[in-house]
Amino acid sequence: MIREITVYNTLTKRKEVFCPLEAGKVGIYVCGVTPYNDPHIGNARPFVTWDTIRRFLAKIGYKVRYIQNFTDVDDKIIRTANEQGVTWKDIADRYIKAYFTSMDALNVRHADVYPRVSEHIPDIIAMVQALIEGGYAYPLEGDVYFSVDKFPEYGKLSGRKLEDMMAGARVEIDERKNNPMDFALWKAAKPGEPFWDSPWGPGRPGWHIECSVMSLKYLGKTFDFHGGGSDLIFPHHENEIAQSQACCGDWHSFARYWVHNGFITIHNEKMSKSAHNFFTVADILKEYPGEVVRFFILQTHYRSPLDFSDERLKDAQAGLERLANSKALADALAEREGTADTASALAASAAAARDDFYAAMADDFNTALAISYLFSLSKGINVYYNDVMNNGLAFDAKNFAAVRAAYADMAEIIGIFEAQSAADDLQDAAIEGLIQERLAARQAKNWARADEIRDELKARGILLEDASAGTRWKRV
Repeated sequence: MIREITVYNTLTKRKEVFCPLEAGKVGIYVCGVTPYNDPHIGNARPFVTWDTIRRFLAKIGYKVRYIQNFTDVDDKIIRTANEQGVTWKDIADRYIKAYFTSMDALNVRHADVYPRVSEHIPDIIAMVQALIEGGYAYPLEGDVYFSVDKFPEYGKLSGRKLEDMMAGARVEIDERKNNPMDFALWKAAKPGEPFWDSPWGPGRPGWHIECSVMSLKYLGKTFDFHGGGSDLIFPHHENEIAQSQACCGDWHSFARYWVHNGFITIHNEKMSKSAHNFFTVADILKEYPGEVVRFFILQTHYRSPLDFSDERLKDAQAGLERLANSKALADALAEREGTADTASALAASAAAARDDFYAAMADDFNTALAISYLFSLSKGINVYYNDVMNNGLAFDAKNFAAVRAAYADMAEIIGIFEAQSAADDLQDAAIEGLIQERLAARQAKNWARADEIRDELKARGILLEDASAGTRWKRV
């Protein structure tokens, strides 16, 4: 079904056919959060995006190894800890927990490994030492800097030239450095900061070195995908490439495909904590279910800017409810029996929609287009349900099972219909029993009891819809 996958590679600035390093396997490294605050919606976008890519790759048969780090030693964490009078580890642990709470609500499946900087200090020291010995880095009064002049391909990811960067870069002025663009691999300890002993004295890692160390440790010298937000292209990912390839001694090692998602904007301005125009996932979840937030993110291609607004979230919620309603109808039909051949055309349409869905995902992971085929099949399910339940059409259990399976398959890759609700402890038989009790109450003109049952079910996440063929229900 999938002949090839194409992906836009930031490194080459073009779409390329994906060829895995090892047949049947995919290695992915995605830069994680710096846990000093609750994750905002901009943080969520890369993790929802990569969760969907991972689901797709696994669905078409790849064995995926997915690594995502936590930068748990950082200036912002240290500053927050000092302001609150707690340790840096208290802050990191608190907001790593908040990260999982938010991402679980968005149906983001856990990575295979979540390495932390603080747990890899010996590995980091070893890599810094190797770079010094290779002539790519130099110690300076307890600090260690990477020498960008020694890496001839510096700038190849961002497309910037070193001389232009030197002329216009906003870098901290430090006359000690050999080149203003040289970046810190190791920072000498300062009062009030955590530190570890090293050959250059007590200190802690610079920002960029961690991801090189952890990706190489868990995925090997060369791996398939490296992902993150577009804001990481420079300097973070540019510096990762330089130090990683210098350490490996191979200009073709490290990540082969660099995939970056676009920004989330507020009224067309980039959202960021520093600009104070961000919304935390936790706050959004007070107003909208996690699946709505996920669906909102995926309705736009990952490389395009995504403008955040309450109106767009409401549109996403309405669209997801339409898809969920079709799922409820499909589930209801699945309880029926029938040997008629009335759904063969719908089954063929479902197979075509599924093929188109997979083709969209194979074309640079185009979730926006893929979702359109879910809506197309949703309409077909609605029409068939109405024909069976209201127009006397005989039911075709065999062909409709294929329709329902195709719909569920696409939904699983998008990551919807997975939310847990308060209704989970209410069994289907109990729901049907309450519906029958409500029907009896209505026939007896006991409207108060009928309304009471409807309200009780609604409070437990069950919505009732009365139709000429009877009452149907769905979980929300």
